[in-house]
Amino acid sequence: MLAFLLLVTLALASAHHSGEHFEGEKVFRVNVEDENHITLLHKLASTTQIDFWKPDSVTQIKPHSTVDFRVKAEDIFTVEDFLERNELQYEVLISNLRSVLEGQFDSQVRATGHSYEKYNTWETIEAWTQQVTSENPDLISRRTIGTTFEGRAMYLLKVGKAGPNKPAIFMDCGFHAREWISPAFCQWFVREAIRTYGHEIHMTELLDELDFYVLPVVNIDGYIYTWTKNRMWRKTRSTQAGTTCIGTDPNRNFDAGWCQIGASRSPCDETYCGPAAESERETKALANFIRSNLSSIKAYLTIHSYSQMMLYPYSYDYKLPENNAELNALAKATVKELATLHGTKYTYGPGATTIYPAAGGSDDWAYDQGIKYSFTFELRDKGRYGFVLPESQIQPTCEETMLAVKHLARYVLEHLY
Repeated sequence: MLAFLLLVTLALASAHHSGEHFEGEKVFRVNVEDENHITLLHKLASTTQIDFWKPDSVTQIKPHSTVDFRVKAEDIFTVEDFLERNELQYEVLISNLRSVLEGQFDSQVRATGHSYEKYNTWETIEAWTQQVTSENPDLISRRTIGTTFEGRAMYLLKVGKAGPNKPAIFMDCGFHAREWISPAFCQWFVREAIRTYGHEIHMTELLDELDFYVLPVVNIDGYIYTWTKNRMWRKTRSTQAGTTCIGTDPNRNFDAGWCQIGASRSPCDETYCGPAAESERETKALANFIRSNLSSIKAYLTIHSYSQMMLYPYSYDYKLPENNAELNALAKATVKELATLHGTKYTYGPGATTIYPAAGGSDDWAYDQGIKYSFTFELRDKGRYGFVLPESQIQPTCEETMLAVKHLARYVLEHLY
C-alpha cells in the first residue's frame, strides 16, 4: 500500500511538474485585419517556433479574425518586438503559462481516485469505465473497439436500457490530447445518465428509447503524454518511417477530403494528416465501429475545446450539407438551450466558414457515411485559459453541455430516419 501511495505521489508530482518547462511562456492573441497581417504571421511562424492554439496552424488564419498562440520564454522578446515593429495589435492572454497550469488543479474536491469535478488520469478513467459498468449492469455495458498505437485498449461504453433495434447516438471525447475538458464531459454525461435515470423524465425517456455509445478518450496515448511529459501535446503518439517527428492529428486522418485543405503533409506539424486516411489505429477503430453500426447510429457528436462553438459539416469544403437549413436551426436551438443555465454564448454554423477549413475531420466523415446529425462541440472557454481550463469550471461547463446534448438527443428521437 505504501509503495502504491508513493507511486501516486510521484505521478502527481510529475504531472504538476510537466508544467516546469512552461515557465515564463506566454499566450498571445493577435488581431488579424488583412492579408498583409497574415503574411507577417507566416513570416513570424517560419522564423520562430510557435504553438498555434486557435486556429490550429498558421495556414488557417483568415482576415478579420484573432489568432491565439503560445511562445517559449526565450522567444518572447523576439515575438513582441516583431509584433510592435509591424504594428500588429495584440494582447497577452496568459503571461506565465506555468502558473496557469498549476492553477488548473483548483478543484475543492480532494478525492483520491476518480472524481467528476477533477481532471482524471487515463489510469483512473480506465478503472472508472470498469467500475461504472459493473455497478450499473442494466444501463451500461463496456466493450473494446480497438487498441491504440502503444497498445492500449479503447473502451466504448454503451449507455441505455436494453431493447431491440434501438436507434443510437455516438459521442466521443479526447481526440486532441491537450483538450482535457473534453474527456471530463464524456465522464460527466455517463454519471448524469445513471444518476437521473428513473428520476428525471427526459433522461429516462432518452435512455429507454435510445442508446448512447460513449468513447471517453479517443487519443489515449496522447492524453497520457499530456499528464507525464508535455501538457501541450495534441496528436497521437504514432511513429513514421523516415522522420523523427511523432504523431498524427487524428482529426485530420479521416477519409473526408483527406489532406486537401487545412491539414499538413509534414509529420512535424500539429495538423499532420498522416501517411494515409485511417492510418492511425485510433481513427481506424472508431471508423470501423461506426461503419459496422451505421444502420442504428442516427447522430454523431464529437467533443473538443476551445472557443464555444457548435459546428456541423462541412469543414473540408465550403459546400453546405443537404439538410443545411435543418442543421442550422437545430444548432441555433441547441446553443440557445445551452445558454439558459450560465449564459454561456456559443456561435454555430458550418465548420469551414464558422471556424476554418480543415479536411479529414470525423464529423464530415460521419455525415458522409449517412449520419444526418453530425456535430462538433468546441467547449469553454474563448481563450482566457484556452486548453488549461481550471477544474473549477468542469461542473458549469459539463452542466450546460449536458443541456445541449439532451436537447439534441430529444430532437433526433423525434426525427428518426
